[in-house]
Amino acid sequence: MLFGENLKYDLKSSLVVFLVALPLCLGIAIASGAPPMSGLIAGIVGGIVVGSISGSHVSVSGPAAGLTVVVLDSISSLGTFPLFLACLVFAGFIQLGLGLAKAGVLGYYFPHSVIKGMLTAIGLILILKQIPHALGYDKDTMGDEAFLQSDNHNTFSEIWYAFEFNSPGAIVIVLVALGILIAFEQPQIKNHRILGLVPGALWAVVSGILINASYSFWKPEWILDGEHLVTIPTVSNFGELGNLITFPDFSLIMDSSFWVIAVTLAVIGSIETLLSVDAADKMDPQKRITPSSRELVAQGIGNSISGLIGGLPVTAVIVRSTANISSGAKTKMSAVFHGILLMVLILAIPGVLNQIPLSCLAAILFLVGYKLAKPAIFVSVYEKGWSQFIPFVVTVLAILFTDLLIGIGIGMAFGLFFVIKTNFQKSIRFTELNGNYLVQLQKDVSFLNKAPLMKELSKIPNGCQVIINAEKARFIDHDIQEVLNDFILTSMDKNIEVTTEGFRYKLTKTV
Repeated sequence: MLFGENLKYDLKSSLVVFLVALPLCLGIAIASGAPPMSGLIAGIVGGIVVGSISGSHVSVSGPAAGLTVVVLDSISSLGTFPLFLACLVFAGFIQLGLGLAKAGVLGYYFPHSVIKGMLTAIGLILILKQIPHALGYDKDTMGDEAFLQSDNHNTFSEIWYAFEFNSPGAIVIVLVALGILIAFEQPQIKNHRILGLVPGALWAVVSGILINASYSFWKPEWILDGEHLVTIPTVSNFGELGNLITFPDFSLIMDSSFWVIAVTLAVIGSIETLLSVDAADKMDPQKRITPSSRELVAQGIGNSISGLIGGLPVTAVIVRSTANISSGAKTKMSAVFHGILLMVLILAIPGVLNQIPLSCLAAILFLVGYKLAKPAIFVSVYEKGWSQFIPFVVTVLAILFTDLLIGIGIGMAFGLFFVIKTNFQKSIRFTELNGNYLVQLQKDVSFLNKAPLMKELSKIPNGCQVIINAEKARFIDHDIQEVLNDFILTSMDKNIEVTTEGFRYKLTKTV
């Protein structure tokens, strides 16, 4: 498709991504112990700078919830936010170096079941984390995805308190917004030549603003204000904009702790980016593949620029990418447009944006979460077998009860276990027919196959004929050769006749 033909799709999806990104940028900044404006700056840089350089067609970059704890601890240990920004600038340089060194290929080695589990877990977290906001209980910031929250509650206790201290005004708004969003998902509206021009998310936000304004006429006690609304730092003119921007302090550049934080930010940010880009590629209807090393280059440049002008760390982020894909984005211009919207609208109409109830934004995130974690996904993974389903479920539960990075680590451990287990089964194959046994060694047979090989050989009864075939084996480890030699040497004592086929070297012969 040509740029002009894609434009209408990219503009619509960019508006939805903007509405999703706005509260998340602010919430992640607050949860990170950083100025609210730093989250918005990171969103702008992630959209315009990273979006322009990236080779991804559908992923969206911005401040990452997975880095909130790292950022919070880093600011605390360094003492000031400007010192942290300096670390971020050099973290970007490190990422740039990783990209130029083609380190992005590591992203191709994440097990599919773990990626699927990560997506589903984030979907469930979105739904669970938005329930309090939907009920008008906004003590925890939007963008806090960790199980243990900054308000000393956890994901489930927060929901309990939300039901106890709910706001009727927020409930009405979220129900109306959900109704609008579901209606706009229907083909007759979504594909309508007039109604389909404006995304349902915008109508949901407009309805929230109007309903909240109407409470002053008939239910003043239901009015949502303060923490229940989006809160963007406002400026009356461009001259005041400089007061909201923080610049880096490089005075600790010779300190070892400075470099530890810079490397940590670069490594964790790169891992989260590669995971998110891989996940976004799997959701892309056109199944386009992102050049992962180029993505690291884009993220590195983005992080250095973000650090120079007072922004948070930037990574590819799955929530905004999902909103982008599900809204029909065709090219990376959607990510760029969302960054432009963030930059223009927070300067042009901050007063209007600050009237948006968090409860109607929660409705938008409910829909994003459902698309990531609908029941059909669990069924489809289960049908692929236990080797896929167990790492998938473990990843979901681990992320749900810890945080993104720890959960991914646990999921990877289980995923790799099943990968190794599957390779065991494929490397050595035992077949029995009428008391005769065929042992086939296939592809690469390493020392890791030693235990299962010994176990299977020990089960062969006395008086059998055994053929050991290695025609399909590309490599046979020395330990495996020793196991086979020992079996052949002891086979005469058991009246077992052994024949070898396809070996490129001599095994021990029976006498």
